[in-house]
Amino acid sequence: MFDVGFAELFLLALIGLLVLGPERLPRVARTLGGLVRKARTSWFALRRSIESELAAADLTEPIKSAGKEFEEVAREIKDFGEKAIEPENTAVKESKEPKEPEPEDD
Repeated sequence: MFDVGFAELFLLALIGLLVLGPERLPRVARTLGGLVRKARTSWFALRRSIESELAAADLTEPIKSAGKEFEEVAREIKDFGEKAIEPENTAVKESKEPKEPEPEDD
């Protein structure tokens, strides 16, 4: 993350030893290690929750689009059913009307 190599860590330890002294340096190093561990744990938890939210959002999109398609199909079926039942349907009208005899040509 910070690209801190061995040389940088050694230099920081040497400066810490000079500034803090050999008695307080181990306690400060333990405290810093605990803080870094807590920060990393919090970061990973935040990252995991964000990824799960994004995954949930990705899953709901296909469900929403499928619901819209089902609504369209339901509307089409309803429209088709209404057209088939209409009394103005010409095929139904013609079959119910009596046919007139055609005049004979002699």
